[in-house]
Amino acid sequence: MSDQGSNGVPLLKAEGIYKGFGAVQALSDVNLTLPAGQVTAICGDNGAGKSVLIKCIAGIHQPDRGQIYWEGRPVRIRNAREASLLGIETVYQDLALSDNLDIVQNMFLGRERVRHRILDEDDMERAAAETLAALRVTTVQSIRQPVGSLSGGQRQSVAVAKAVMWNSKLVIMDEPTAALGVTQTTMVLELVRRLRDQGLGVAIISHNLNDVFAVADRIAVLHLGRMVVEQEASTFSRQSVIEYMTTGGLGLTEVGAHLMNQETKNGEG
Repeated sequence: MSDQGSNGVPLLKAEGIYKGFGAVQALSDVNLTLPAGQVTAICGDNGAGKSVLIKCIAGIHQPDRGQIYWEGRPVRIRNAREASLLGIETVYQDLALSDNLDIVQNMFLGRERVRHRILDEDDMERAAAETLAALRVTTVQSIRQPVGSLSGGQRQSVAVAKAVMWNSKLVIMDEPTAALGVTQTTMVLELVRRLRDQGLGVAIISHNLNDVFAVADRIAVLHLGRMVVEQEASTFSRQSVIEYMTTGGLGLTEVGAHLMNQETKNGEG
């Protein structure tokens, strides 16, 4: 599976990213590729630098050094608005939804459509309904129900729908299944697959390796602020991901097993 889009260029590529906060070096020489039409899981232990990395991509933090390329062009993303204009939307763990507002109001919050100086409620309702239908979000009773009345999975779905309404090309999701039950987790993972199938690039941060292996095409692992591995998900086992996360590398036993597995595959070919 290629890292590249139809024009041979990755959707987003980060090269040599450094970010420090005082005496703490959060990211050191980090490279990351996020292709279109694929799900990339960004894994790492607490403090590995996952959130700092996605905030550098989302315009919340400015890298101290390094370069981000968007569709092959070098860019400087100075804030969330500039990220959004490029087509980068981030769904954070808190979802940033207002419980007292309904689904339509949340999806258009800060971007309301106006006609003759009056809110165009019909147009916003229609656009919200079309976006939810395209993502096959069918479990909400009404797009006018308060977000506070929704389940965790439904809330996550609304947050994702809000992100993809604005011609987004890359959706970043921070722990999208945290604190969700089995049924709601299944709903969210199916939503991630639909985003990929529609040609969007998707990056998910997750500690849940079952979820990672259920949806990821590629896995990137950070350890103590460094990217220690980034390759196709099929080349990993759960144990190898855990070992990369906790030690920054593979032990001799795992390396040997990996090499034997590759030799077996080559022999079968």
